[in-house]
Amino acid sequence: MSIHVVRPGQGEQVNFGPVGMRILEDGSHTGQRLGLLEATLPPGPVSPPQHVHHEHDEVFIVTGGAVRFTSGDESVDAAAGTVVVVPIGVPHTFSNPFEQTATFIGTLTPDLYVQYFRDLSKLPVNDQGQLNPADIARTMSHYATEVVR
Repeated sequence: MSIHVVRPGQGEQVNFGPVGMRILEDGSHTGQRLGLLEATLPPGPVSPPQHVHHEHDEVFIVTGGAVRFTSGDESVDAAAGTVVVVPIGVPHTFSNPFEQTATFIGTLTPDLYVQYFRDLSKLPVNDQGQLNPADIARTMSHYATEVVR
């Protein structure tokens, strides 16, 4: 069969801090044009630092719970069914300040950032189970991404 199928529970599982992620397409079946992932974001303060990507666009499709997306000083709460598009160069971050675990599907075009998540999963966590923001920023810098706040 020439199509690639990822069934429920399949895909590459990577976890970093309390965030769970399943890599559904790492670019190997799309000529590196598209990466696709599914993330589970628990309630609480977990959030990447606000950052910009210089070489890839992201699309988030919230599939469960709600996710707060922030760009600059503006925030929007996105419930399940909401699509958030983040073009190259737009500052952004996301979090789950709500009571329910959130899930989303994320696309990366091109797939450049998939390896970033693999790298995050290898970083140490602190006593609260969180990643060190300096480690996150350093890892982002390897993937044409910079922290802006």
